[in-house]
Amino acid sequence: MNDKPDQVQSAEKSEEVTDSRFSAIFRSLKNRNYQYFFTGQLISLIGTWMQSVAQAWLVYRLTDSTVLLGFIIFAGQIPVFLLAPIGGAIADKYNRRRILLTTQTISMVLAGVLAFLTLTGVIEVWHIFVLAALLGLVNSFDIPTRQAFIVDIVKRENLMNAIALNSSMFNGARIIGPAVAGLLVATVGEGWCFFINAASYIAVLSGLVLMKLETQNKTPLSGSAISNIVEGFKFVATTAPIRSLLLLLGLVSLMGTPYAVLMPIFAREILGGDAGSLGLLTGAAGVGALAGALSLAARKGLKGIGRWIAFATAGFGASIILFSFSRTFWLSVALLVPAGLAMMIQMAASNTLIQSMVPDNLRGRVMAVYSMMFMGMSPIGAILAGIIAENIGAPYTVALGGIVCIIGAAVFGLNLPAFRHDARQIIVALNMSSGSPVDRAIGDARILSSPSPNKD
Repeated sequence: MNDKPDQVQSAEKSEEVTDSRFSAIFRSLKNRNYQYFFTGQLISLIGTWMQSVAQAWLVYRLTDSTVLLGFIIFAGQIPVFLLAPIGGAIADKYNRRRILLTTQTISMVLAGVLAFLTLTGVIEVWHIFVLAALLGLVNSFDIPTRQAFIVDIVKRENLMNAIALNSSMFNGARIIGPAVAGLLVATVGEGWCFFINAASYIAVLSGLVLMKLETQNKTPLSGSAISNIVEGFKFVATTAPIRSLLLLLGLVSLMGTPYAVLMPIFAREILGGDAGSLGLLTGAAGVGALAGALSLAARKGLKGIGRWIAFATAGFGASIILFSFSRTFWLSVALLVPAGLAMMIQMAASNTLIQSMVPDNLRGRVMAVYSMMFMGMSPIGAILAGIIAENIGAPYTVALGGIVCIIGAAVFGLNLPAFRHDARQIIVALNMSSGSPVDRAIGDARILSSPSPNKD
């Protein structure tokens, strides 16, 4: 006989459910190596976001040019588009932790140089261009390696959770970094943001050193370097689900995400704010993105996530269209929350699905193509957005990007059934080869949408 009142039992069950959900969201953090990775990246990314906001404000303060804002983004990200395939091939061939130790150290030095030039008052626009391009060169090796490295530190069944937590960490930093940067820029100037970013790399380097990883037996890549790179592109081109996900990701990165490049214009010219306003606008998108990432982290399966991607892409487009027509600061802040949420769901879910369909020996090269679509298309979009904004204004430029995103989401949604069968076969095969239970593999393979009763 249970002597506890019904209300007490109900409260206890509610607490158990809450604890279970909390544990499910953060289950990858039970892994000590992932704890080091997560903590180091979080601290470093706060510094990265501080530098990003401060750099945009510095360029706009020095030049008053929307076009140059776009060109700075272009200089920093076009190397990823051009050189990420080489970085991916290297990530598949050599020790990924050593690659990351090298790239993060160089990034720290570059941030230190930018801080020195700014704090000593000798900074010029061409300095920013050169340092941005050099950082882009480093990122072309760092990003594919970092994406592929996740599988080296967590089990495949926790891959979706780890990727989602990475996204939540990225956007937690996106909330804190811009807010702190806005305060520092308004009080002591941009240089101290760059200095803090340089110092923040110590955390990620320490985490990488402290990890205890199993010895990895890399499969030697046969053929020439060019043929190895081509092999990655061929896999993407001939794998319909991955190809479709990457095309949608590239479209959003080209036409949608460059709205962030124009944010200084919205903050100062349209909404009448300052550097602090820019930090709040950027941070609002980060709040939404953090919520989106945590919602993905709470999921335990992949079923139906393709529809999430389609709806999230359309939601992102609608949100930035509404934002483009807002002339009230706090309404603009509010509209960037769903924009950030939708954008993060689309990008993190795409990352998860792609990594679930990629064999380990091709992971670095395929994630290099992902990096090209995610970051590599952004500089082209930044240039395009800057040029269009000069002619029709920032609001109409952002609205145009939102319309294109909605069209892309519609096309992607209509084509989901066409490649569902291929996705199932790939995931089942990979889970069987890695020793995962077949039943779970088949369940997880229903990733793009539940089949209708009249099909399959």
